[in-house]
Amino acid sequence: QVQLVESGGGLVQAGGSLRLSCAASGRTSNEYAMSWFRQAPGKVREFVASISYNGFNTHYTDSVRGRFTISRDNAKNTVYLEMISLKSEDTAVYYCAARPHGVGIYYIAETGWNYWGQGTQVTVSS
Repeated sequence: QVQLVESGGGLVQAGGSLRLSCAASGRTSNEYAMSWFRQAPGKVREFVASISYNGFNTHYTDSVRGRFTISRDNAKNTVYLEMISLKSEDTAVYYCAARPHGVGIYYIAETGWNYWGQGTQVTVSS
């Protein structure tokens, strides 16, 4: 069992930056692949980025590649999403997710991820 708590969301102007954090708890949380999803108002939740258990491999959706960076610090049991050059279309609730198969980072559907946080709101004003 893994518990996930997101933080770092807020209101930012277009072109600005934010760093989201996801704190994981649980005995084997460092063995899990981690990801970020987001859900904009009136839209389905969509995959944003993922990272393998050791941080060696990452995967991004096309719309954020080059602007967002996912990373992890296993000593702190924390995953980060660094977001730069934010656009109004990045406005959404951002969710952290985990799956126990630590190298399986290419699952872009929600059903591929077993554990979820409660989400943190990111609002980008234009």
